[in-house]
Amino acid sequence: DNVFLTVVASIIYRVMKENAADAFYKLSNTTTHIQAYVIDVVCASVPKMELDVVVEQRNAIAKTVKDELGKAMSTYGYKIFYTRIIDIEPDAEVKTAIKEINAAARLREATNEKAEAEKTQQIKKAEGEAESKYLAGLGIARQRSWIVDGLKDSRAKLLRKCARYNY
Repeated sequence: DNVFLTVVASIIYRVMKENAADAFYKLSNTTTHIQAYVIDVVCASVPKMELDVVVEQRNAIAKTVKDELGKAMSTYGYKIFYTRIIDIEPDAEVKTAIKEINAAARLREATNEKAEAEKTQQIKKAEGEAESKYLAGLGIARQRSWIVDGLKDSRAKLLRKCARYNY
């Protein structure tokens, strides 16, 4: 991704008893020597990867560092027991950019969710209005039916009166 990273590693090592003389006489500054090897291995493997892959593959990077460092340091009488990548920290500008990208993605997602909620709200409102109009129509239809029934009943009564008086 062409970004600068700070990689923090932890190395656990010790001198092998049988090679104690090599460890003491061949290296004057063990820590600096180990750091140089770690930097070489990390700089050889990490630039080939994208930032996300580096974070995902931290254990594989640690294993590569352990293997390469173990080979190199065994000639000086040291055994590498454990290597761990503790932290991978991108440059501050990259972290800011990543945060902005993530914020934009969350904002996009929130906007989509809000639009879906508004759509659902409009659908429910339209369904409610349709149900209301349907029920109002039923009420009007019943009312008209009662009016017609009343008129029929009234006409029947009128016809019976007329029949009684022979009109």
